[in-house]
Amino acid sequence: MIKSRQIMKILLFAVLLAAFIGCASSNKKESSGEYFDNSVITAKVKAAIFDESSLKTLEINVETFKGKVQLSGFVDSKQNAELAGRIASQVEGVTSVQNSLALK
Repeated sequence: MIKSRQIMKILLFAVLLAAFIGCASSNKKESSGEYFDNSVITAKVKAAIFDESSLKTLEINVETFKGKVQLSGFVDSKQNAELAGRIASQVEGVTSVQNSLALK
């Protein structure tokens, strides 16, 4: 009887420990508020890039995670790649820009 109580206590402790570990936050995932904020930033960056006539027809992808914007895709000149990066960095909420745009 005493051994079964000890085993039950150990099992209960293990279950509670697993539950607490499962609830721990991770830097790899976003909360719903962060996801919404990043979606807004992405939309603003895309709109700002689209407003620039020299960038309007280019294949530029925008992704945002915790305010960090990544630009990818293809541009026709180094100047347009730099321009896209500058435009993205000026958008409210952007903390940094990783410019991975490649020349066609």
